[in-house]
Amino acid sequence: MHTNESAENYLETILMLSKVRPVVRSVDIAEELGYKKSSISVAMKNLREKEHITVTKEGFIYLTDTGKEIAEMIYERHELLTKWLISLGVDEAIASEDACKIEHVLSTESFEAIKTHTEML
Repeated sequence: MHTNESAENYLETILMLSKVRPVVRSVDIAEELGYKKSSISVAMKNLREKEHITVTKEGFIYLTDTGKEIAEMIYERHELLTKWLISLGVDEAIASEDACKIEHVLSTESFEAIKTHTEML
C-alpha cells in the first residue's frame, strides 16, 4: 500500500479534521493546509480514484478503510516523532515541522526502533 507524501498529508489532514468536526469538506482541508480549493479538488479526485476516500453528493469526505489505515499510520508517526524530538530538547514547533518531514521517509524498521526506544524512557 504505497502512497506518495502528498497523498499521505491529505489523508492525515482528513483524519485530524474528522476528530474535531462532524464532517470534513474540501474547503476545510484547503483552510487547514492553506491551499487553493482547486488544488484540493484535484487531490480529492486522485484519492477517490485510489479508493482512499469517498465523497458524498453533499461534498462530505470520508476515509475508506485503506485511507484510514494510511492516515493513522502517518498520524502515529507524526505524534511519536514530535514527542521524541521534544524530549531531545527540540522546540515544539520545530519538532512538529521536522516530524512532518521525517514521517514520510522513515523506514518501518527505523520507526519501530524509535518507538521501542521511546517506550523505554
